[in-house]
Amino acid sequence: MTANDEAATGQGPAGAKCFVHEQISAGARIRARNQQSFEMTHSEDHTQGIVAGIDVGGTFTDLIVLDMRSGEVRIGKVPTTPDDQSRAVLDALAQSGYKPSEIDLIVHGTTTTTNALLERRIARVGMITTRGFRDVIELGRRTRPNPYGLFGTFVPLIPRNLRLEVSERMEASGRVRTPLDEDELRSAIAQLLDAGCEALVIHFLHAYKNPAHEVRAAEIARELWPNEFITTGHSLLSEAREFERGVTAAVNASVQPILERYVDRMRERLQAGGYSRDFLMMNGNGGTTSSRLVTREAAKTVMSGPASGVIAAARTAARAGYKNLVTYDMGGTSTDVALIRDSRPLISNEIELEYALPIHVPMVDVHTIGAGGGSLAKVNSAGLLEVGPQSAGSQPGPICYGRGGEAPTITDANLLLGRLDPTRLLSVGEAVPVSRIEAAFADHLGGKLGLSAVEAAGAVLRIANLKMAGAIRMVSIAKGNDPRDFVLYAFGGAGPLHASAIARELGIPRVMVPARPGITNAIGCIAADLQHDYVNTVNSPVREVEPQQLNAILSEQIAAGRAALERESIRPVEVRVEHSLDMQFVGQTHLIRVPVAGMLSETQEIQERFEEAYFRRFRIRLPEVRANIVNVNTTVIGIRRQIPLDDLIPKSGRAASIGEALRQKRSVWFDGEWMETPVYARERLPLDARIEGPAILEQFDATTVILPGDVAEGDEHGNIIITIKSGSR
Repeated sequence: MTANDEAATGQGPAGAKCFVHEQISAGARIRARNQQSFEMTHSEDHTQGIVAGIDVGGTFTDLIVLDMRSGEVRIGKVPTTPDDQSRAVLDALAQSGYKPSEIDLIVHGTTTTTNALLERRIARVGMITTRGFRDVIELGRRTRPNPYGLFGTFVPLIPRNLRLEVSERMEASGRVRTPLDEDELRSAIAQLLDAGCEALVIHFLHAYKNPAHEVRAAEIARELWPNEFITTGHSLLSEAREFERGVTAAVNASVQPILERYVDRMRERLQAGGYSRDFLMMNGNGGTTSSRLVTREAAKTVMSGPASGVIAAARTAARAGYKNLVTYDMGGTSTDVALIRDSRPLISNEIELEYALPIHVPMVDVHTIGAGGGSLAKVNSAGLLEVGPQSAGSQPGPICYGRGGEAPTITDANLLLGRLDPTRLLSVGEAVPVSRIEAAFADHLGGKLGLSAVEAAGAVLRIANLKMAGAIRMVSIAKGNDPRDFVLYAFGGAGPLHASAIARELGIPRVMVPARPGITNAIGCIAADLQHDYVNTVNSPVREVEPQQLNAILSEQIAAGRAALERESIRPVEVRVEHSLDMQFVGQTHLIRVPVAGMLSETQEIQERFEEAYFRRFRIRLPEVRANIVNVNTTVIGIRRQIPLDDLIPKSGRAASIGEALRQKRSVWFDGEWMETPVYARERLPLDARIEGPAILEQFDATTVILPGDVAEGDEHGNIIITIKSGSR
């Protein structure tokens, strides 16, 4: 469960992240510890026993424990411990009934690096760069924090006084113009150490073309720097664009010490409980990597939470026969949407976490907007209703949580309209009568809009649904995809509440609600494969590139990926290699990723593949314009053993008929009128249940709304497939 889910499900107060920047121990200790861990974990395969997936959110830590031999599943949620998230992980395992010593493999997703960046609770980092280029990461791309007006602020990750210059210069061709001044370099390193820096970035001009100066600078730095937190720009991202490469390196260095301390604490607590093996960590690309290796490229763990949910969606939907999906993850403060085509999430290496913070490593392409269960509704100065992006969060949270919230939210609107049961909210501080929520809608919204409280709540849901539908248009229509060709996969604490209404807005014919929508991210942890991504810049027109040159790069990337898999503590059952080229027409700025199969034999085929990809995106052909190859990409995937996901809701607890699963009937507001609506316990529904809307499905981790005229049917895997009424909006 991500930090976005908590306000939607009513689970617990949020705690502020707290990181202590203690002095990092020497690199020798780290290397010795890693070697010891390596020796402990390579003796046997632990993927066929009891596997635990754990996703740490801002308020709650979600857990799924799966016995690969029997198929038994246990799930749970415990409050996150912000001062030390590893304590919550151990608490979750304890509540599952398993001791750490009984777990064969732990796969772990965390918000540690994402939150550290967003809250700027990061390490003190120094940068050494080419003389005259210290301000590259601050100047950026001549954009502004706000598109209109004269005001806006931007604070770079590394302040100017900690960005030092040395004499060296590499030309764009890779030829050395100015040799590296090693004495200046040593002086700069000493200056940064005196300034209290605990991590170092070495970022030289055109190092992607010839990294010799960065390599030598790193060798010298390792002689003087007291730990291993040294990031060279080319080793993390070997592509052009000095701004993006420099910021990505700065992100990596900023979160390395934070992640290292967290992983160390986790390892110590697990070992104290008897778990002596390695554990895996989720990356933002949707893959996993060993906890021994994850700190080296810490930037790749950013956005791992949303990525794990998308991976779970791809796996569970593929088992049910659906390969093309729009994933819709609505939590407490925001909504994350992504696209899956042919069971593969779309990947981008141009993610920008916030203004002027691009992280150019391959990540699942997730679009986020500020609309979640805790999003606040208000009437602005123009007299118009607004919903979000401000959020009540989890503290004080929506009014219905009884923790001091006074402003109406999306969750309050769902409760007032009968879609949520006030007696089933989790972690409520004090029971709040519905009349108080109704009064808040009347006072804050209805009176100003000329609506009743109930009508105002309906308007809040309508505005919120439009915003979320707009986010889906950004990942579908805006990129040349018709949402009507996809299935809407709804998860998160609040996703199934709104999914059918959004599908109607977009003309999407079907909605898929997985068996456990509220813990989808934890499921993604145990479903994800090992994965390593590589990018190298070519930046040449197609007709000037020899296939042998590209094939040499691909071969090197494959070798690097296979070597990385060898260093992992888990042995994959299969290795899959995927290649692509980032391309553009000569003179353009934005890139299009073009998949390629294996080694390349002729450049004309590359030109044709790009033109076809360009046509799919923009519906225009420009054969007379030359194409340019910017980057060569390779993904090396270590396929893990398939996990059984068909009994996430135990079949033994299901009723023989729909009637036996009926919990109650209550009035629910749909399209301007109250309707008597059956409410079912989803865990009790037969697998082949067929329900005509309106109806409500309640379960431990989420609530699903079936609109009037829609039809919900269960499948053999425990999913609910909702067919949207034809012609509905």
